[in-house]
Amino acid sequence: MNESTVVDETKTENDKRHDIVIIGGGAGGIAVAASLHKRRSDLDIAIVEPAQDHFYQPGWTLVGGGVFTPEQTRRSMRSVMPSFVTWHQTAAERLLPDSRQVVLGNGVTLGYRALVVAPGLEIDWQAIDGLEETLGKNGVTSNYRFDLAPYTWSMVQSMRGGKALFTQPPMPIKCAGAPQKAMYLSCYEWEKQGVLNNIDVHFHNAGGVMFGVSDFVPALDEYVQRYGIHKQFQQNLVAVDGPAQKARFRVTSEDGSEEIETDFDMLHVVPPQRAPRLVRESPLANEAGWLDLDADTLQHNRFNDVFGLGDASGTGNAKTAAAVRKQAPVVADNLVASLDGKPMPSGYLGYGACPLTVERGRVVLAEFGYGGKLQPTFPSWINQATRPTKLGWNVKAQQLPFIYWHLMLKGHEWLAKPQRRS
Repeated sequence: MNESTVVDETKTENDKRHDIVIIGGGAGGIAVAASLHKRRSDLDIAIVEPAQDHFYQPGWTLVGGGVFTPEQTRRSMRSVMPSFVTWHQTAAERLLPDSRQVVLGNGVTLGYRALVVAPGLEIDWQAIDGLEETLGKNGVTSNYRFDLAPYTWSMVQSMRGGKALFTQPPMPIKCAGAPQKAMYLSCYEWEKQGVLNNIDVHFHNAGGVMFGVSDFVPALDEYVQRYGIHKQFQQNLVAVDGPAQKARFRVTSEDGSEEIETDFDMLHVVPPQRAPRLVRESPLANEAGWLDLDADTLQHNRFNDVFGLGDASGTGNAKTAAAVRKQAPVVADNLVASLDGKPMPSGYLGYGACPLTVERGRVVLAEFGYGGKLQPTFPSWINQATRPTKLGWNVKAQQLPFIYWHLMLKGHEWLAKPQRRS
């Protein structure tokens, strides 16, 4: 049992103050708290987080592929909350950076010397007409929810023929490769069971390419051909009729747009995503609603005492847990320097990783930074960065969960040393 201080807001004063207030107890919030404590153990750090469970979300793809059980991806929030923080078990309601305050949902106001914003993003299920009421039935599923990933695997196991659709919404989304991961693992299982030839597989992508970094596309296209997948670009899912098993897509082209309808037996949906209301309706948002950060230092562009990391950020990196692993030490270094009135020493090069599970046992370990520049962890003689490898699968299925739970959340910055700024 963790011994972090848990505040009962109903029995304490309405106004409190901490050195550091962190919004969010997900990967970003806890990792940066641990990295800050490692650098300066006397800091008074608070985390604002209402959830009782903490999830290793990259594992949900493997739940949908029958590799992990759901419980392997979940731990109690209390068990991962650092012992040295004050945990406010409630939601942040408003951010008031001009007065250095955070208003909580219960009316309590927190003051701070520095604020770290890491609330994750918001999955907009309601943006697709008819989707919410049919999730988890009628063949409609999504690995983007803990309770639905097992239904994905159930559908894959039971399907022996028919039409399977996999969708990808407009960017940005977290784990941009996840829509394809679900598709490849499903096709691999159908191939193994000898039924793939009976299943008509379609990938409906609102974008125009298979993957945003072109170096990895040839390997993915090989698997698209192997599995007989039909690629449908510029097609965005806008409505689902679950009982009738029909999906409606908006198709865009140079001539305009039109809507088409198609039937399905299985539909794996990745819905649109956006910054949380807390961020997008605050003075901290950029024009698109995301956290307005300097891409190098991760300091806010207008408020020097505010830093951010994770999926709510408006920086141009991939929104992945691997990005957070590299961002947390950068934020910790620069925030401590800022408190001391010193120049910020560390830079973030946009690192993100997307282990593309093209089959069970092989992964294209896509690692890249700003502008799609490749940033492989391993030299090519150990792992071919743009090819599917067994080592990549080992990293995805074995090493990364261990790194997450036992290193990253505890401030051990293995292979995450920040880049020094010139």
